[in-house]
Amino acid sequence: MARYTGPKTKIARKFGEPIYGPDKYLDKKNYPPGQHGLAKKRKKTSEYGTQLAEKQKVKYTYGLLERQFSSMYEKAARMKGRTGENLIMLLESRIDNLVYRMGIAPTRAAARQLVSHCHITLGGEVCSIPSTIVRPGQVVAVRERSKSLEVIQDSLSHGTGKYSWIEWDADKCAGKFLNVPERSEIPETINEQLIVELYSK
Repeated sequence: MARYTGPKTKIARKFGEPIYGPDKYLDKKNYPPGQHGLAKKRKKTSEYGTQLAEKQKVKYTYGLLERQFSSMYEKAARMKGRTGENLIMLLESRIDNLVYRMGIAPTRAAARQLVSHCHITLGGEVCSIPSTIVRPGQVVAVRERSKSLEVIQDSLSHGTGKYSWIEWDADKCAGKFLNVPERSEIPETINEQLIVELYSK
């Protein structure tokens, strides 16, 4: 299964944001990577460069590769409403993202692994495809035999995410996807309009 396996702190430093979660190295070196670091004179970023950087940031944040992201954008473009917002809504509705939002996994990469290793169920059935789109009303849960896994218990011990579009049941280790969140409710700092402009060229 294709996924990004390169250095994550380097990517986070490139965008200046902890897109993979808390990172002690990013806190120490909160400037772009490279031999000269802050001393390097950087050229003014072009309009295209700004748009491309925003797309790359969203790709890395949600753990998608180029072809997956392009397919997701095309699907968003066919939907009614604003394409940029549709794209973010689709990304938020992926099962790996919801597992992360529910606090079952500490990062989206860990959530993706839990799903692909058959530790997560959707509507009572085992789901092993991280890109599965969850519909409002469906229940995402930890598989019964996987509830004792250390990574899951450790993540849940830090508290589950409190989001208005998710109803969490701690006793059952399950969360109900109540509705697709409004754009204003999503905490990530994303300018989706730049992505729309990039693909519109």
